[in-house]
Amino acid sequence: MDYREEYEKEHLRNADLAGRIAELESTVDDLNFKLNRIKGNPLWKASAPLRKCMHFMIRQGRRIKNCGSIKGILSKVEYKKHEKKAMRQFGTLSFPDDAQRKAEESEVFDNPVKISILVPLYNTPEAFLREMIDSVMYQTYAGWELCLADGSDDSHSYVASVVEEYIKKDEEIRKGKGIDNARILYMKLPENKGISGNTNECLKMATGEYIGLFDHDDILHPSALYEYVKVINEKGADYIYCDETTFKSGNIDKMLTMHFKPDFAIDNLRANNYICHFSVFKKTLLDGDELFRSAFDGSQDHDMILRLTDRAKCIVHVPRLLYYWRCHEGSVASNIDAKPYAIKAAKDAVADHLMRHGYRHFKITSTRAFETIFKIRYEIIGTPLISIIIPNMDHPDDLGRCISSIIEKSTYDNYEIIVVENGSTDPKIFDYYKTLENNEKVTVVTYNRPEGESFNYSKVNNYGATFAKGEYILLLNNDTEVITVNWLEELLMYAQRDDVACVGAKLYYPDKTIQHAGVVLGLGAHRTAGHSHYMQHRDNLGYMGRLCYAQNVSAVTGACLMVRKALYDEIGGLGEDFAISLNDVDFCIRLREKGYLNVFTPFAELYHYESASRGSDLSGENAERYNRESEYFRNKWKDVLEKGDPYYNPNFSLDRSDFALKITE
Repeated sequence: MDYREEYEKEHLRNADLAGRIAELESTVDDLNFKLNRIKGNPLWKASAPLRKCMHFMIRQGRRIKNCGSIKGILSKVEYKKHEKKAMRQFGTLSFPDDAQRKAEESEVFDNPVKISILVPLYNTPEAFLREMIDSVMYQTYAGWELCLADGSDDSHSYVASVVEEYIKKDEEIRKGKGIDNARILYMKLPENKGISGNTNECLKMATGEYIGLFDHDDILHPSALYEYVKVINEKGADYIYCDETTFKSGNIDKMLTMHFKPDFAIDNLRANNYICHFSVFKKTLLDGDELFRSAFDGSQDHDMILRLTDRAKCIVHVPRLLYYWRCHEGSVASNIDAKPYAIKAAKDAVADHLMRHGYRHFKITSTRAFETIFKIRYEIIGTPLISIIIPNMDHPDDLGRCISSIIEKSTYDNYEIIVVENGSTDPKIFDYYKTLENNEKVTVVTYNRPEGESFNYSKVNNYGATFAKGEYILLLNNDTEVITVNWLEELLMYAQRDDVACVGAKLYYPDKTIQHAGVVLGLGAHRTAGHSHYMQHRDNLGYMGRLCYAQNVSAVTGACLMVRKALYDEIGGLGEDFAISLNDVDFCIRLREKGYLNVFTPFAELYHYESASRGSDLSGENAERYNRESEYFRNKWKDVLEKGDPYYNPNFSLDRSDFALKITE
């Protein structure tokens, strides 16, 4: 075949692909037009309450259906009871008793920093104002300063009177504790400058080494500042945040949404302002910049967090619920629609951050989870070759389905498939191999297992990798099937980043329940590793929307794992001391220990007919082997496991994969 013929062939292939994409885009535009026309219909708007009720009933029905049995339904009921019981330990029951309060108040720190808490006031309801100030004055750590800038209008003049009352009250407290300087500072602004401008005015009053950001209608846990100063002294933290909850009816024990966060995770933060409250940081991180930039009003905190965490040297997450975010009419906690401009501001903040990091030609779109939870599409540089390595023994139907789905559905064309034959005896598989001989994208190589050697998944993959010509390696099980047409692009856009090692996809069982959505260290009965959101339905949003955006994880499954070949070779590929199980987790940890990030993306989706090609790990010899490899894994990574998975909050149970809370009481 001469170059002209090859060129024409490639040209036709690209034209066909472009046609497919154009047809899909046309279909989407048509559907969006029809949908918008429906949404604009007065009858549709009037029937909103009825539809919400109907959708609620459908969701409950689906949940019952997904339980699969009476046992499953009872399990769901038990889960609700479990969560209700667990929730109690994070409200007022978590407040320090007299003995604990005395211990915290009397602790002497080597570095007793002053924390200036900035609160912009604007027409704050009196009850909310008093509860907010009370929660600061009730802190067990006394080294605080409350800076209040008041932009309230004339009809809310009581705000100044209430603050003056508390200033006098704190004077008496300071006399008793021997504190000289005033701790409540107040400024009445000549005009309301909005949340950004008012907060910047608060900052002008601040004299502390650290700055804390606090909303005028929320509440702090009594030990919040104590816990923060503790990590400042123990770890040198210069940016700190904690877990938080929304509450209703003025009662913090009536919690709505409890957000237990991961440690610092840049991909999570770009997609979702998961840090939110209660941010405290070293004042010098501002480096002369404004705290809040008015151009990002509505998402000024996301912009600030992205800027300051870029500069921070030690970001510490305190895994305790220390911030109570009041839910009331008009608050963002109640409804994002209360501030519709926040959506655009959040996208702008993320875009500004990405450009500072040198990214260009990216696209930020809202996800089905929430308008301010984003999908980020990074530019793919060039068209590097991807080597897809598929170990195979027998199972012609599985392999055929897998390869056909790659060839027929993939929109990324520059790949090669390396099938690593190892020990097949079924004549049908060799017949299938012959049908692949004329496909220039597919190569079948044979791993001849030495006599007496047991099957070793790691060795088979490592052998296949020696034939890889690509810049990127994609480990893929033979019992997978591509769903997302641009799955390779979705994986590659992260694998191309210098700070990323392994990238994993979202995998489903044939019944559309989740098999893999990221790996959590220590999860499961063996306390080695397990898959989060396991067996949840495909349309589940995940804990706090985590099934809807790309995020950092400790590990991803080797059933679909992309990595730069240079990194694969650098650490010697999969660890051959893990013959079958946990080799992928071990591989990811080894790269994480070198300072790389691992990423799970829900936007690359495949079916995984798990264990169809090798049987179950749960009985007989397989169970014994898994127990041996689990013990070896626990010993090898003992220190890592003891520290806990940084992307999985320690308040979650390790006995379940559904982010159920751990009960400590």
